[in-house]
Amino acid sequence: MIDAVADDTVPAPTDRLARRLARFRTANLGPGIAADPLPYRPSPSRDLATRLAAAVDGEVVVGRGGVHVRVEGRAVDLPIDRERLATLPGQPPADRPLVCLDTETTGLATAAGTVAFLIGLGWWEGDRFRQVQLLLPDHAEEPAMLDEIARHIPADACLVTYNGRGFDWPLLVTRFRMARRHPPEHAGHLDLLPVVRRLFRHRMDDARLGTVERMLLGVVRHDDVDGWEIPGRYLGFLRGGPAQPLAAVVRHNDEDVRSLARLLVRMEQDLGDAAVRATAPRGDLAGLARAFRRERRLEDAIACLDAALEVADDPAPRAASAATTRTPAAVPEEPWWSPRRRPDFGGRPERHRPTAGWDRRQAFDRPWDTVRIRSDRAHLLRRMGRTVDALEAWESLACGPGRTAIVAAIEAAKLREHRLADAGGALATVERGLSLADRRRALGMPEPDLETDLRHRWRRLRRRIAV
Repeated sequence: MIDAVADDTVPAPTDRLARRLARFRTANLGPGIAADPLPYRPSPSRDLATRLAAAVDGEVVVGRGGVHVRVEGRAVDLPIDRERLATLPGQPPADRPLVCLDTETTGLATAAGTVAFLIGLGWWEGDRFRQVQLLLPDHAEEPAMLDEIARHIPADACLVTYNGRGFDWPLLVTRFRMARRHPPEHAGHLDLLPVVRRLFRHRMDDARLGTVERMLLGVVRHDDVDGWEIPGRYLGFLRGGPAQPLAAVVRHNDEDVRSLARLLVRMEQDLGDAAVRATAPRGDLAGLARAFRRERRLEDAIACLDAALEVADDPAPRAASAATTRTPAAVPEEPWWSPRRRPDFGGRPERHRPTAGWDRRQAFDRPWDTVRIRSDRAHLLRRMGRTVDALEAWESLACGPGRTAIVAAIEAAKLREHRLADAGGALATVERGLSLADRRRALGMPEPDLETDLRHRWRRLRRRIAV
């Protein structure tokens, strides 16, 4: 009897499932729900293109593959000396046309589910910079827009993007392949994001294009749309919403493409001529020297470092104190989501031991001060085979304070032992480095790795001299 009563009070599994589905349908609005602000009425592609063109002041272009919207931007006077630009490291030859490209997409992935609905293109015609924007009114019309993109990219052109190697161009290649088309061939790809990081990182908060505009180009946008809003505005338009919010997206893309051209012009004007770049900030010159060194243009690199030493210190180095201050605190453990965290393959857990030295990962955040530039110059002189000049540079650094003096003593000892065959001078230099290391240990700033290197080198040199 008790079991029978319990069976009457407990609802059947089908009833519980029905109630849960009813609650789910009530909480989640979908197509056809009256409370949803968007109508969800399917519209023909021509109607979508007409509304979109009217909102962004464009024209509807009908092709064999479908329709798309074309917005012709205003041409601006933006002269650039391609010969001087080509002298900088990593820049394309002067006779190669440049095509600036930027995309606005429905997401941040490069897989099949992300669509580039707005393509901004820009190129030079003489001293004038022309721009055009291609918009996708509906997913089914993508082949027509892809054909138009291919028409605007000559085979001998060099693409100019900002993070385009990692995002914009791989996404477009995916869209071309999904449409069973070959991506347009081009002669090169200049991604300005690594260039900015290498040359101007020392005086910027981050490497976003908006930061580059504000801190390098002196451009401040007003009433600009945030990047996270852009996919929602386009998807809302496809679901039947108004097209007017996309006008701000078109302006945003237009400024992005023009900023690529402005950045190239700024680099050509400030760094393209050797006489002009001698007055550039020392951090720019030091970063340019490293770029020259990557291309094995060592004479140009040493000239940049020599010019950097003649320039006064940067007036306001970016957040230098936090990156260069030595504290005896332990290096914090990286969070689980950080790419710097070492993967866990099992076994004995890794110990995070405290260190009194700086974290090596913070080396890129150090300011370009005189000591850092002189260290780079000494390394470069040794690479060029100028042993005597390199030895003089390292010994002058060894007379200074800090950890750099110990490193300089080790480098000077290497040159004396291996390049000049002066074992006695190398031993004296090592002993001076040991005294510097002992002094830092007495001050509570030990350098165990450097001390181990110096002691091993001292023992080996003593044995060599004894023989």
